[in-house]
This record gives sequence, structure tokens and C-alpha cells, in this order.
Amino acid sequence: MNFTETAWKVFNQSINDYHITDNVEVQVKNPYPKDSLEHLLYAKNWIDTVQWHLEDIIRDENIDPTEALKLKRTIDSSNQKRTDLVEFIDSWFLQKYREISPNTDAKINSETPAWAVDRLSILALKVYHMNLEAHRESASDEHRRNCSLKLNVLMEQQKDLSEAIDQLLFDIENGNIKMKVYKQMKMYNDESLNPILYQNVKNA
Repeated sequence: MNFTETAWKVFNQSINDYHITDNVEVQVKNPYPKDSLEHLLYAKNWIDTVQWHLEDIIRDENIDPTEALKLKRTIDSSNQKRTDLVEFIDSWFLQKYREISPNTDAKINSETPAWAVDRLSILALKVYHMNLEAHRESASDEHRRNCSLKLNVLMEQQKDLSEAIDQLLFDIENGNIKMKVYKQMKMYNDESLNPILYQNVKNA
């Protein structure tokens, strides 16, 4: 089993485990050893899965404004955790390929392995939920038909993205692409970088 086959299996396990309760407040019970890549992939997708449902909830037109603000804060925190974990997965890859010496003509990819994996994790969620819609008995035949067509596109995308990720890792392993990582340096959650936050601290 290659890397993307393993990742896809772990992502779907996480999604199915979440939907046992389908509750955004349920704490993750990661079944993989803490130091394993599978543990990181499961944790990554669990964050994505919870956030997917938080995004659904906050779009309820009848939601209480106070509850909506609370959810927005939770989503912001989730986004930061997602970014941190993606960067941690990239660190895992950096460690794995630390002995690789890039070729003199090695190129730099515009996307790191972990950010490509981030896209694959989100794609697993799209496939899961589009499949539900394609078979939802309460929906119209036209709705199910349209969702089935969209599901086919998503599955083709999964095949293409998986192939691209495996090729990227192959090229890194063989020195054809440099493994180089930049931190996202998100500013809006940082009290020292967001003007609204550091003005509030100053005026407190």
C-alpha cells in the first residue's frame, strides 16, 4: 500500500468514526500509535471533519447570534490547529527525507507534501457527504442524479490528486524536487500581529 492509499484509508476511518456519534463535541480517540504517521493523518482528518460540521451548523439562518459568535471562535481555533498540524506533518516529511541530497537541477514544488495531503483530507469529506446526497431517499431523483455526477468528478479528482502526491514524494526521494517548507505565519490569531488584538491588550 503506497502513501496515498494509506492516507485515504485513515481519512475514511476517521470520518466513519466521527459519524458514529455525529457530534462536534465528542473528543477524538485516535487508534494509532502516537509517533506514527497514521496518528497524524487521523488527527488531521478529525479536525477537518469536526470543522466541516461546525461550518454546516453556523450557516443555520435561525442560529442564535451569541451561539454563532461562539461557533466562529471555535472555527477560528480549529483553523489554527489545522494549520499547525499540517506544518507538523511537513516536519515529519522533512525528518524522513533529511538524508536526501537534491540534484543540482532539482526544482521546488509550489505546494508541500502536507498541504497536498490537506487537500486530500478535505476531498475525502467531500466524497463521503456527496455520496450521502447521491443516495438520500428524501431527495428528488434529479438531486440524486446531479450528486452522482458530482461524486464521479470527485472520485476522478481523488485519483489524480493521489497520483500527484505520490509522484511528488517519489521526486523528493530521488532528489528531483527540493523538500522546502515555509511556515504559514497566520497573523489574525496572534495578539502581537493583529492590530485589533494588540490594541485591545494595550487598552486593557
